[in-house]
Amino acid sequence: MRVEWPTLLLILGCYVVWALGLYWLPGIWMPLAIAALVVSIALQSSLQHEVLHGHPFPGRKWGAVLVYASLNLAIPYGRFRDTHLSHHLDSTLTDPYDDPESNYLDPAVWGRLAGPVKWLLRLNNTLLGRMLLGPAIGQVTFMAGDWRQVRAGNRRVLRSWAGHAVMMGAILWLVSLSAVPLWAYLASAYAGLSLLKIRTFLEHQAHEKVRGRTVIIEDRGPLAFLFLNNNLHVVHHMHPRTPWYRLPQLYFSNREKYLTRNEGYRYDSYAQIFRRHLLRAKDPVPHPLWPRQ
Repeated sequence: MRVEWPTLLLILGCYVVWALGLYWLPGIWMPLAIAALVVSIALQSSLQHEVLHGHPFPGRKWGAVLVYASLNLAIPYGRFRDTHLSHHLDSTLTDPYDDPESNYLDPAVWGRLAGPVKWLLRLNNTLLGRMLLGPAIGQVTFMAGDWRQVRAGNRRVLRSWAGHAVMMGAILWLVSLSAVPLWAYLASAYAGLSLLKIRTFLEHQAHEKVRGRTVIIEDRGPLAFLFLNNNLHVVHHMHPRTPWYRLPQLYFSNREKYLTRNEGYRYDSYAQIFRRHLLRAKDPVPHPLWPRQ
């Protein structure tokens, strides 16, 4: 059986850091323990993304065993897998209904929202707002959608949440055996999700051409590693079975090809994104290419 050792070793390393954050680092300095938990929780979410695309083993079955328990406590692995694979239908990218990861709303829906809700969603479209409010807004929206599916009889969704509940109980039991207070773990999980919101903040934009909807961020720093090079996002969408550690070489050896492919939707780094969009929204909340009613 083919094994992608860099991914497998990184999965094991991620859990080592998480365990150190729970059981060893609190005895040295609690903020250091929390930092380790935040990083390992965010990294595990990136590794879940790798696994659902068929890494480090052929197929998804054995890899799923390694990452099924979501350290972030928020999103069941099965639901992440199903919604993300639906998201990879590029023809529907940014569609408010057909793209499960779209941050846009149907303008008709937007027009019916109350003023305070619109204010929150506008704030959520700045990078700072997305980091502070995004995990909560995303979780409420995600769970409301899944609850509607469960009520409609979708047993696959129900099974995913049931399995997640069991794993969440196991994780919280392990936390209870450590010196990390429950509030500190929950804060770490939220902070880990906040870090991930940096990656998803502008991964996709509304564009008339499908190929112009997916970004390239030419960052090679700590965030690029934490996101497992998914900042080179158009490369991932074009080659979803390519492992994370091969994406930079693939991109930088064919840079002009990918920038032509995505109509030049590019940023130099995450630092540039922070400078431009920490307090200023990049996009409107209602989809700008949909008819307004």
